[in-house]
Amino acid sequence: MAYSIAVDIGGTFTDLVAIDQVAASVRYAKSPTTYDNLVDGILTCLDKADLRASGVELVNHGTTLVINAIIQRCGNRAALVTTRGFRDVLEVARGNRPDPFDLYYQRDPPLIPREWRYEVTERIGSAGEIIAPLAEDELEAVAATIAGQDIEAVAVSFLNAYANPDHEERAVGALRRLLPDLYVCGGVELCREWYEYERTATAAANAYVGPQVSGYVRRLEGDLKAGGFTGTLFMMGSNGGVLSADRACHEPIALVESGPIGGCIGTAAYAADLGFENVISFDMGGTTAKCALVEAGRYSVSSTYYAGGYIKGFPIKSPVVDIIEVGSGGGSIAWLDDETRLHVGPRSAGSTPGPVCYGRGGQEPTITDANLLLGRLAPDRFLGGELALDTAAARSVLLDGIAAPLGYSGNDGAVALAEGVVAIAIVIMASAIRRQTVEHGRDPRDFVLFSYGGAGPLHAGALAHELSIPMVIVPPEPGNFSATGMMCADARLDSAVTFTGALAETIIDAMQTQFAALERTAEAALRAEVGVAEVYFEHAAEMRYRGQRHNIKVPLPGSGGAAAIREIFDRDYERRYGHADTRAAAEIQALHLSAFARLRPPALSDLHRPASELAERGTRPVLFSISQGWVKTAVYDRYGLTPGFAGKGPAIIEEYGATTAVWPGDTFEIGALREIRIRCGTDGRD
Repeated sequence: MAYSIAVDIGGTFTDLVAIDQVAASVRYAKSPTTYDNLVDGILTCLDKADLRASGVELVNHGTTLVINAIIQRCGNRAALVTTRGFRDVLEVARGNRPDPFDLYYQRDPPLIPREWRYEVTERIGSAGEIIAPLAEDELEAVAATIAGQDIEAVAVSFLNAYANPDHEERAVGALRRLLPDLYVCGGVELCREWYEYERTATAAANAYVGPQVSGYVRRLEGDLKAGGFTGTLFMMGSNGGVLSADRACHEPIALVESGPIGGCIGTAAYAADLGFENVISFDMGGTTAKCALVEAGRYSVSSTYYAGGYIKGFPIKSPVVDIIEVGSGGGSIAWLDDETRLHVGPRSAGSTPGPVCYGRGGQEPTITDANLLLGRLAPDRFLGGELALDTAAARSVLLDGIAAPLGYSGNDGAVALAEGVVAIAIVIMASAIRRQTVEHGRDPRDFVLFSYGGAGPLHAGALAHELSIPMVIVPPEPGNFSATGMMCADARLDSAVTFTGALAETIIDAMQTQFAALERTAEAALRAEVGVAEVYFEHAAEMRYRGQRHNIKVPLPGSGGAAAIREIFDRDYERRYGHADTRAAAEIQALHLSAFARLRPPALSDLHRPASELAERGTRPVLFSISQGWVKTAVYDRYGLTPGFAGKGPAIIEEYGATTAVWPGDTFEIGALREIRIRCGTDGRD
């Protein structure tokens, strides 16, 4: 048997799904993330799934390595080479003040300190003309200086290189020749748009993570090949498509949100098969919770990503699925501030040491400890019994760590604070969903909540009630669902170019010429890197009303000319801002191309484990809310529930990598794809 596998490395667990499409069989595995050597966690999952690398023909891999390196500032020592006079563009940035009421406002410092930023003489004009030639002798002197420093990577970003990349490409080539042991990249290789600060910040970030990511990818390839792997390794891109290993090493910044994206792809696939138009993709893992919107089978992709957030972070000009992430996962730590106020997250216990109840040395209370004390988790069936949970330790840390300082005592006090910890987490996650829906003109009541991740199904019912969402869907094996979604991904390349002009019929031909050139380049790259025959394209444009500063990205129709484009722009603008000015002139600022190569996705009906005979596990007391108190709750083994089975809450549905909680007053049934469908009733809390 030849398996295709997908691996998702999260902050707490490494997840694997392996599919043999010929035999219609699937295997799942889950193992704590091994921070010392991430590859070890993957190999452990292969062993747990009883697989050998020699039996694998395809690997799709998503990782949080890039975003963790940037947020934790643990990347490589990088230098920047730029046009003379533009050494400080990373600190000058946009000169705006995103938080005007913070008197102590300060951006996060640049990834590359000033002493490692170097200037050379050269100048390209805004129309692409050469104003001053590249001073190659200065470039050689800079290379000699860098060689004498403790530097591992170099980014090159020249003024107006988007209009004429000649100087920048020559500089990158020279530095790669002069500094053969260093990682060297250029801004124009990553972004062909006119945003000087954003392009430079992107190049700096790419160099900052380049050696670490490329070293990891090559090490993973080597370890797999040592085990007999002769297939293809793809990396999960932030744009929702897979990338070749070589491209991932060359453009590692394209993996900035590689980990969470698989779940969005899987959500879109299930939504299409189940016939849902509007779906909220909600992923709660061990470290964070993430949400994104899937509308008409599509998720939105943003052109700019802000590492560290818009307020204090920096931009990366790389397409990223529009996803919001908050520090509220199963391992998020509950803590008291100096004024004895209770907070939850964003710090996480991670996989090492993990929540206190794991018994691996954790010392601070977490959301998982709280859920265990509330009876929502079974201490002897966590991860199928692989990891026994210590209820007494969870009670003790909740009592001593937060309950006692707040004046609560005994078991009742610990339980009350446990319920409070979970309630705060629900508020944090509901706020993230509102940012994706209400703040973009959508009503969450018009959506289905598609919940996955190891902790997602445990909290989805409470979130649905908080937001008045009528239905929750939990897919098979939600604890491994991001990896499952990666198996549904196509190969994808995105490109963009600056293209300015008033929207009129007179520029349509020029737009089509530019798109044709982008298509030829993307198609050739996909054929070479992926080896497929069928490639298809999607077009979009960044547009605005004349006189505005900011753009919105709108999809372009296949035909219809300027009038059809204008209609789409006005419609999207009104949906986002509540109004549109049909009389104002509109203009285009950039063209975007997405190129896709179809890969073979699995049949969703095959993505479940073999059914077991045991369906009902009896009952146990569970606390869903302090006002209701402890309630007798039916407990089910998910693998014994077949399509058509129906029940009502309160109920707990257990499986290997996750637990689903059905709130009192709600009902559930098992759908045709073995999904759990929870219909959220009204029990006085809506």
